[in-house]
Amino acid sequence: MRGSFNTEELAKAIRLNAVKMVNAGNSSHIGSILSCADILAVLYGSILKVDPINPDWEKRDRFILSKGHAGAGVYAALAETGFFSVDMLKDHYKNGSIFSGHVSHKGVPGVEISTGSLGHGLGVSAGMAYAANLAKQDHSTYVLLSDGECDEGSNWEAILFASHHKLANLTAIVDYNKLQSLKTTEETLALEPFASKWDSFGWDVVEVNGHNHDDLILALTKTSRSKPSCIIAHTVKGKGVSFMENKVLWHYRSPQDKEFHDAISELEDA
Repeated sequence: MRGSFNTEELAKAIRLNAVKMVNAGNSSHIGSILSCADILAVLYGSILKVDPINPDWEKRDRFILSKGHAGAGVYAALAETGFFSVDMLKDHYKNGSIFSGHVSHKGVPGVEISTGSLGHGLGVSAGMAYAANLAKQDHSTYVLLSDGECDEGSNWEAILFASHHKLANLTAIVDYNKLQSLKTTEETLALEPFASKWDSFGWDVVEVNGHNHDDLILALTKTSRSKPSCIIAHTVKGKGVSFMENKVLWHYRSPQDKEFHDAISELEDA
């Protein structure tokens, strides 16, 4: 079953929960979480065929967060859509908690695999999509990548594999916020012409505003029926908190004290 949530409200809730979680656990990556909150809200609120009551439902769509450092965003999305209590999120990044900093499937309903070492999610997702075709199953597989992890050669092997096997049941979404851990993607290892690269490898490619829910929904519901699809979502790192937006500092920094209260205030007033 697909969700029927107000995705704008869901995105706001994901952002608020994520800021609170990162603050309480004194953990990192809030900028990366905020940049993909709208993508997660659209996926869990409107696109993914999943069942919170039966997370292991055989006919469910598969979603892999390849950019595992944004795990708090997925935990928040799962909680807000009924997989477990929102109150459980307060234990994020604490000793003994199931909610580790990088997304984990251990004990967390709705998480397919643990990720965090970048460059592996797309390969796993391609394998899942291939296996579904072999088993004549009709579910879809979605994977969310960071732009920085597209530096990893393993991704390009998976891109070739998916194209060769015409995995039309596979959709890759790239959170293209153009900032990675220490500097811009352009300075680190230039990706452009990015869309042309995916296209030349045999994928159907579309570029969207990654914060426009209508654009995201349209792109995700109009994917190719003959080849794998790539949605390049142009986003803003730290989206929703003015002093975090487009600032590489917030890849690792944790909002504390006044920064935390200012961030919450901005998000609540949005």
